Parts: sequence; structure tokens; C-alpha cells
Amino acid sequence: MGNLDPELLRILVCPMTHAPLLQVGDWLYSTDSATRRKYPIRDDIPIMLIEESKVADPEEFAKAVPQNVRTSAAQAAKSH
Repeated sequence: MGNLDPELLRILVCPMTHAPLLQVGDWLYSTDSATRRKYPIRDDIPIMLIEESKVADPEEFAKAVPQNVRTSAAQAAKSH
């Protein structure tokens, strides 16, 4: 699995919180530390449905999303 186009990744946001996303392997992680949502990428297509997302456990989220890029839902809402 390759990386998504940077322009696409720049405009995609978490459908639940509107937080920015970060690609880690075959997943797009919401940077919102309150929800810790991750969305699958299948056949190079991001599946941005809340029903298809999973909640990363706190340890997984900490490894996947660096502290300096984490947001809260309130921060994400202000930026959009």
C-alpha cells in the first residue's frame, strides 16, 4: 500500500470531528485524541464512513499519532 496523494490527504478530515488525518500504513488516523478514530484504506481508497471506522486503543493511538499533531474536537471545529 502506497501513500495517498498529499493533496487528497490535506483536504480529507475525520467525518465525526473534522480533525485532520494522518496516514499510518493502511489506516487514516484522526488526530483527535478524544475519539481516537481510524479509517481503513482499501485498494488505495480511503473509506471515510464512521460505520467503517474503529477506535484505536490509547497505546496504539499514542504510537500512531505524535503528541505535537494531536487535536481536540473543539480545535478541529475552529479550524474549519
